[in-house]
Amino acid sequence: MQKEITQKWFFSQSPAEVWDYLTKPELIEQWLMKTDFQPVHGHKFCFTFTAKPGSLYEGIVHCEVLEIKPYTDLSYTWNGGTQDKSRAFNSKVAWTLVPKDNGTELQLRHTGFEFPDDILNHSNGWNSCLKKMEDHINNVQQ
Repeated sequence: MQKEITQKWFFSQSPAEVWDYLTKPELIEQWLMKTDFQPVHGHKFCFTFTAKPGSLYEGIVHCEVLEIKPYTDLSYTWNGGTQDKSRAFNSKVAWTLVPKDNGTELQLRHTGFEFPDDILNHSNGWNSCLKKMEDHINNVQQ
């Protein structure tokens, strides 16, 4: 079974501009979820959302910053659970920014999955969220 998600996105913006969308709470909330993130090694924070009726997930993800190298690398734990408390997931999200073709390639690696539906749900979720990020960052540039 696949135990990780890997995705790549290209942005015409610089790594510094894309980095802001990964590290500034007011920008993170534009494309991902509400958060009290701070770009500080060891900082514990949460992502929160209102779970839709029938959603598998409980609406809060507990995280801790593991690595932060400005404009290149960011990683944090990603720990949550299901609404019915039947299972938890403890995983890791890693972002890498690579300057490329007058823009930035944003690489996502989300590891540590145990259940196939978690992989599918998170993969679809990341695609949706990163599309929102792309739309937002491009609209701000106009």
